[in-house]
Amino acid sequence: MNSLEEKSIQQTADFVKKELSGAESGHDWWHIYRVWKLAQRIAVEEKANELVVNLGALLHDIADAKFYGGDETVGPRKAEAFLKTLSLSQDIINQVLNIIRFVSFKNRNEKPENDSLELHIVQDADRLDAIGAIGIARAFSFGGFKQREMYNPDIPPNPDMSKEEYKKSESPTINHFYEKLLLLKAMMHTTTGKQMAKERHAFMEQFLEEFYAEWEGKK
Repeated sequence: MNSLEEKSIQQTADFVKKELSGAESGHDWWHIYRVWKLAQRIAVEEKANELVVNLGALLHDIADAKFYGGDETVGPRKAEAFLKTLSLSQDIINQVLNIIRFVSFKNRNEKPENDSLELHIVQDADRLDAIGAIGIARAFSFGGFKQREMYNPDIPPNPDMSKEEYKKSESPTINHFYEKLLLLKAMMHTTTGKQMAKERHAFMEQFLEEFYAEWEGKK
């Protein structure tokens, strides 16, 4: 990347860090940071457009719809307004906005405008941060933030929810493992994403086994 592109990435990082100051800890600047670093690593290995991947990773959760009454237009609008202040082509901006619109798990059944390698990379990085030790921590952080039950054996998980059902769901945090987290390994696109997901997925399975044993007083 040239110096102008590197400057655009740093300006974007500074903007996002400021915008997400005080955000819920599972969707704050440090979530963005982890996804950004994972995406950078995968972009190099996949020989993708690093500028698009960097900007897409940094801005992918600039206004997560779950914190805006489910409005999925806020993020792309906020990102576009910022991106237009940088020295970027409209094509680059459009590619980044495409990532923001389609990166989310809840949009997995919608056809992207541009099903690009760069979108796949940011999706993989974002999904990797939703599984493993970090994913477990984020799930319980958000569950606590929303004052949801940790676990309720009388409320079974529903992994076949529609997009609208998923957006409105208030099920216990343990259910979220079956409704999203354990599904992510099979949704990885890149070689690196698939390899990393295996280990993180196995860690979640081990955690659940321990959780249920302790819940029933067996350990």
